[in-house]
Amino acid sequence: MSEFLAEIIGTMILIIFGGGVVGGVVLKDSKAEGSGWVVITIAWGLAVAMAVYAVGQFSGAHINPAVTLGFAAVGEFPWAKVPMYITAQMIGAFIGGVIVFLNYLPHWKKTEDQGAKLAVFSTDPAVRSPFSNLVSEIVGTFVLVMGLMFIGANEFTEGLNPMIVGALIVAIGMSLGGATGYAINPARDLGPRLAHAFLPIPGKGGSDWSYAWIPVVGPAIGGVYGAVFYRAMFLGEFSLIFWVLSAIMAVILVGAAMSELKEEETAADRVEKSVSQLN
Repeated sequence: MSEFLAEIIGTMILIIFGGGVVGGVVLKDSKAEGSGWVVITIAWGLAVAMAVYAVGQFSGAHINPAVTLGFAAVGEFPWAKVPMYITAQMIGAFIGGVIVFLNYLPHWKKTEDQGAKLAVFSTDPAVRSPFSNLVSEIVGTFVLVMGLMFIGANEFTEGLNPMIVGALIVAIGMSLGGATGYAINPARDLGPRLAHAFLPIPGKGGSDWSYAWIPVVGPAIGGVYGAVFYRAMFLGEFSLIFWVLSAIMAVILVGAAMSELKEEETAADRVEKSVSQLN
């Protein structure tokens, strides 16, 4: 099997299981309807593990452009292969989204909530705040890629590594995923979102393109920063890209904090003005 085909199949498997569990939990009259966040996070972890078991021997099972970019940034993957891997991941994610659609065919008409239908394919924030949502995706992917490097630095029983990686995904979802739904993977979000846009889903509504850049840009930044941060802190390799990204991260974090504080002050001003008018 070629690396290109392996990344298509691996990412397709990821979305079939991952998008599939979301469909089961949120679509009307599914037997898993309402089973909740814990079920979703465990299934996503197993989805990653199964994808790695399937194609890890052929392509390394990146199944995530953020992982591909992170490894390339620290010299663990050739830049020449990056476009091919990302293209394959996007194709696989799109196909996976189509298969999930077909699996739940009778349930789309029964589900009135347009947001629930979109959630089967892509992520959305619990609280819509672009700077903060971007930070959440950066942090989640930073932990993911750095965690992969932690795992790679240790020896496990043969065949156990994919399950350890799956456990890492579960931990990220349970610990950090509540803010944005933890895309932590540009292909995981953009590929199925494109499928949502093109598929004839009854009463589907829009694909929320105004938000779509966050689960692409955030993971890309977080993945590269996680890799260079690991090499800097654990191996003493302080590269130029580490310092540049550290500066960018500082700006993003400060910007997010200032944005939230400004909104809080504005809300407080509105309350104070209302009280003054009542008096």
